[in-house]
Amino acid sequence: MPVHSLVWFRNDLRVDDNPALAAACTASDKVSAVFIVSPKQWQLHGLGERRRCFTQAAVNALAKTLRRLRIGLTLLTLPRFADIPKALLTHAQAQGVQQLLFNCEYGLDEQGRDTTVAKLAAMAGLTIKTFHGSVVVPPGAVLTKSNQPFKVFSPFKRRWLQVAHTLLQPVPTPQPMRSSSVLKNTPVAAFINADKSGPLPEASEKSARHLLSQFIERQLFAYDQQRDFPALPGTSGLSPYLSMGLISPRICVHSARIHNQGELHGGQAGCDSWINELIWRDFYLHILQANPAVSRRCALKPETDRLVWRQDKKQFAAWCEGRTGFPLVDAAMRQLNQTGWMHNRLRMVVATFLVKYLLIDWRWGEDYFMQQLMDAHFAANNGGWQWCASTGTDAAPYFRILSPVRQAQRFDPEAKFIKQFVSELQNVSARAIHQPGCSALLATGYPAPMVDLASAKNRCIKAFKAL
Repeated sequence: MPVHSLVWFRNDLRVDDNPALAAACTASDKVSAVFIVSPKQWQLHGLGERRRCFTQAAVNALAKTLRRLRIGLTLLTLPRFADIPKALLTHAQAQGVQQLLFNCEYGLDEQGRDTTVAKLAAMAGLTIKTFHGSVVVPPGAVLTKSNQPFKVFSPFKRRWLQVAHTLLQPVPTPQPMRSSSVLKNTPVAAFINADKSGPLPEASEKSARHLLSQFIERQLFAYDQQRDFPALPGTSGLSPYLSMGLISPRICVHSARIHNQGELHGGQAGCDSWINELIWRDFYLHILQANPAVSRRCALKPETDRLVWRQDKKQFAAWCEGRTGFPLVDAAMRQLNQTGWMHNRLRMVVATFLVKYLLIDWRWGEDYFMQQLMDAHFAANNGGWQWCASTGTDAAPYFRILSPVRQAQRFDPEAKFIKQFVSELQNVSARAIHQPGCSALLATGYPAPMVDLASAKNRCIKAFKAL
């Protein structure tokens, strides 16, 4: 009998190297697709306007690509994850579908949703097939000698490198289906109000692949030397595309390995460094899948949940708005607020400032980032915040605390980045900018430092010692 398959798209909005889509197209006579809009659930998960707008644009681009493959994409609006299983099954049955295919997600709510979908589908005689499309190495494939998930990056990386080399071949790009599921006059409608998001990059698979090609050609080989300098175009800029699955991490690693003498490690320094960042992305997804408490707003290190955080809303607001009196911190926060993106080095700087120098709960910062970031990705965001707060996977002692002044002197020595986003300091010398609180800064109306770094650092160390 002819097989009609339904592919459920989530954070994998692409046709290249999409395991679920490739499997459906290989084994089916007809393929349909569905994307589910869950506005209340997204709100509960803290996704902000920019991320939702980027999602809308990506779904619309995907619909056009699928149409060329003779695959129709249907939008379902179901407010919460709890509404999805029954409605999705009803939709599948109405379409005459025999099997449902999708790529796994690893958050607690997502896993609960998918488990319920699988149970209802089994009861209805609908075949379920799942795949791993958002990681290079699936969770559970990288374990300690005692078959436990890793919680420290370095040993995880060593084991990952042993496993990954056999998993790097992207799955074939589907060819147009013989039997079309595209209906006439069924465009993908707008599903959110995009007016407040501001300018966004083109959210398409084609633009992601173009960006990857440009990065490899222009920046990859100098990545290790330039990646920490926010005034330089030293990073790939692919994080929004990876977060929505407009490009797969496997394609990124595969492309880097090709330019790294066929090696995942031990080749050209820039290639090695970028592959290392992609391994971090896998690592945080493995952490998320293996530690449900992370999805419940708990620290990965349970003992650190006893830390007494300061509930200073006034200082938190100043941090959010870029009014701390520390130019690099303020420039980074203004970059986030204006563009929906922040340089990775600066994410560590501003997070460390909030949780270590202000001793404000890392969850406040995590939430703010999720609301503002166009590349909002729960596993990476949570992992990064807990790493900076010394509540997660950071293997360094809690008393090693990044200084925002030293970081500025080292990574923005001429204050080019700072001047780009802190406009009142345009005519101030770099030397003065690297002296927070000096008269030249205060004369412009720029605020005095909100804390004394030495005293704040001692306060933080005392709080951690109290544990």
